[in-house]
Amino acid sequence: MDVKKQAMSKDKLLRVYAATLLSIVSGTLVSCTNISPNSPTAADTDTNTHTNNGSRHKLRSVGVTLGDLSNPFFVVMAQGAEKEAKKIGGEDVRVTVVSSGYDLNQQFNQIENFVAANTDLIIINAADSKGIRPAVDQARQAGKVVIAVDTAIEADIDATVTTNNVQAGEISCQYIADRLKGKGNVVIVNGPPVTSVIQRVDGCLKVLAKYPDIKLLSKDQNAEGSRDGGLRVMSDLLVTFPKIDAVFAINDPSGVGVDLAANQAKRQDFFIVGVDGAPEAIEAIASGDSLYAATATQNPRGMTQTAIQVGNDILHGKKPESPNILIPAKLITKENVSTSTGW
Repeated sequence: MDVKKQAMSKDKLLRVYAATLLSIVSGTLVSCTNISPNSPTAADTDTNTHTNNGSRHKLRSVGVTLGDLSNPFFVVMAQGAEKEAKKIGGEDVRVTVVSSGYDLNQQFNQIENFVAANTDLIIINAADSKGIRPAVDQARQAGKVVIAVDTAIEADIDATVTTNNVQAGEISCQYIADRLKGKGNVVIVNGPPVTSVIQRVDGCLKVLAKYPDIKLLSKDQNAEGSRDGGLRVMSDLLVTFPKIDAVFAINDPSGVGVDLAANQAKRQDFFIVGVDGAPEAIEAIASGDSLYAATATQNPRGMTQTAIQVGNDILHGKKPESPNILIPAKLITKENVSTSTGW
């Protein structure tokens, strides 16, 4: 064999070797790519993650997005979620709690981040019951369990855990009507456009409609569910209306803001009824020095604990008897505040 033929032979062998090596590497990559977390192979290699039917053995991660963590109500909700998740999944369970600040775009990003992090269970207190739907749809399409808390979401989700908000509005405004003996000027300090708030206002309006001598002066001013918002809205209403007999605030932080506005304006001609059963509202009711007269209680800790329990059951393939779980509200007034327990 001459030198030229020997060189060609070596070159041919190198090409064959390279092609064979490339084939082996490509086959390995294809095999790795085809293994998904839901495939039998993946399930067999991680018995702590999936059962044979695809449901999880153990809760590993929870994402919670809430309205406003400057509101003690949502802080208690966060505490309830974390405690229950660790009770079910152990200390290693990852619980991520974030505040949307009632910013729809921010909540969109938060939900997308939960999905990207492969979070098992997503708990949502919607910033906008309708507007959040596309983000919820994406999470559901990604196979995530989604539970709404405190306010319903207008989307296909696994379950909703809320206070009976219609009842909360009804008992609050029935108290107002009874105390006014069916006659007077009433203001509703409204809030964000979420289902819970809408339902409370609907419950209130349903009751007040029975009393033709009760005049509703305002019902559409959005105080954003905050103390600052309540102060701002009520300060304007006090200038607009010289005679007000009662105020229904959709939650206690905005009700406390209403109380501050009255103090600043030196107005003592009305009383305030809120919703939440917040510690500061209960303290104000008990003091006797505040315009706060009553609050319809909620159970923020119980809501998120229930949401975690229901979500964990769904992960194990057990759906709730009803996807809509309502927690009753009761009214705390000056008459029963001494025997009432808060959050």
